[in-house]
Amino acid sequence: MTDQEYNAKIEEQWRYIEELKLLVSERSTLLGRPLVSSVVTFGCQMNARDSEKLRGILDAAGFRDTENEDEADLVIYNTCTVRDNADQHVYGRLGHLNAVRKKRPSMIIGLCGCMMQEDHVVAKIKKSYPFVNLMFGTHNLYAFPELLVRTLSEDKRVIDIRQETKIFPESLPVRRKHFFKSGVNIMYGCNNFCSYCIVPYVRGREISRAPEEILDEVRRLVADGCVEIMLLGQNVNSYGKTLPEKTSFAELLREVCKIEGLQRLRFMTSHPKDLSDELIEVMAENPIICPHMHLPVQSGSDEILKKMNRHYDRAKYLDTVRKLREAIPDISFTTDIIVGFPGETEEDFEDTLSLIREVGFDSAFTFIYSKRKGTPAAEMENQVPEEVVKRRFKRLLDEVKVTAEERCARFTGRIMDVLIEEENREPGLVTGRIGHNIVVHLPGDASMIGKIIPVHLKECKGFYYFGEPVRE
Repeated sequence: MTDQEYNAKIEEQWRYIEELKLLVSERSTLLGRPLVSSVVTFGCQMNARDSEKLRGILDAAGFRDTENEDEADLVIYNTCTVRDNADQHVYGRLGHLNAVRKKRPSMIIGLCGCMMQEDHVVAKIKKSYPFVNLMFGTHNLYAFPELLVRTLSEDKRVIDIRQETKIFPESLPVRRKHFFKSGVNIMYGCNNFCSYCIVPYVRGREISRAPEEILDEVRRLVADGCVEIMLLGQNVNSYGKTLPEKTSFAELLREVCKIEGLQRLRFMTSHPKDLSDELIEVMAENPIICPHMHLPVQSGSDEILKKMNRHYDRAKYLDTVRKLREAIPDISFTTDIIVGFPGETEEDFEDTLSLIREVGFDSAFTFIYSKRKGTPAAEMENQVPEEVVKRRFKRLLDEVKVTAEERCARFTGRIMDVLIEEENREPGLVTGRIGHNIVVHLPGDASMIGKIIPVHLKECKGFYYFGEPVRE
């Protein structure tokens, strides 16, 4: 696709936004009130960023946003299918919406995201949820204005699922959740094909955005008030491999760090198999890169890692951790761990527990293995009995709690910069994060949101701190 063809596709969607404005205005006039929309996000940070684009388009079309989907004229569920409980959550919410819609038959319900890229899911929605008006997948998010025009104009269900894309929605409107921070997609898709993971099948193969496009987007965000940027990709370490002129992720980070006004830079997710020495060097040299690494290990057993198709072993993972700690001594590590992968023995599980103790994670996202149709692991023998998995999962949580509390407490008594993100539910408190991604609660009010301030970390409460602002 040429640049001219690409730009023509995006310009076409802007014309659909103008058409949407007219349709929304007409309906609002008939109802005597603004139309209200609700976008509900399931899943990862990339889904959250996609939802900001959906909200931006709806906002440009004249919808008013609400977090209460029961009150909305239009509800969009941006779905995740990494684990079965995510699917079940969506089905449960659809059942609830069906009851709401019987009282408000004009409500429009749409589904998008990863679940929609699975044929058996689309077939189930068609058969069991006939009240869903709109379905589209991960590869045509950019076409949302067109699809919504069709939904509002045609008296039939609109389904548009594509298997690949070369068009990104980055040039369309965005409604950010936070004025002071934002995610920026640097790539889409995944080439890793871990044996348990559905992502490469629903997100497609890796495609990297051009460096200058990413840099321009970060510059615009910083000019608009963002002090913190998170670069997003299924595996940011493999960024640049699909570009005509190869650019490494470390090289991209170097350029982003040069942008004047940017105060904090984060990224996720890094795959252990290809985290380079160059990346570690860039992190150590640039203080605006937050000293936090999310490095999913999934298992501490070499045998299980091999079955998972992770392309590293325990020794390589620990060596990467060692290199990062030598370069950035107080770096925080977080991870993902799966319990109950097919064939996992007690010895394999003990290897995972010992790795947790050896690394000392600041926190861990822990999961029970979820069989995903279409993945190699779903066909593996020796699926671990449910009662065994549950016992191991509890032991895992206990181990993570002990090691994480020990790690997080290392900053007690220090003064550290905290980016204030929101008012706490407790009156008189605000909540923010230090660069290591650890949460801090402290006295304050809404005027502090979006500011980076020095805070005395007085008391560690396990995974978070209570602190006091340092007055100048």
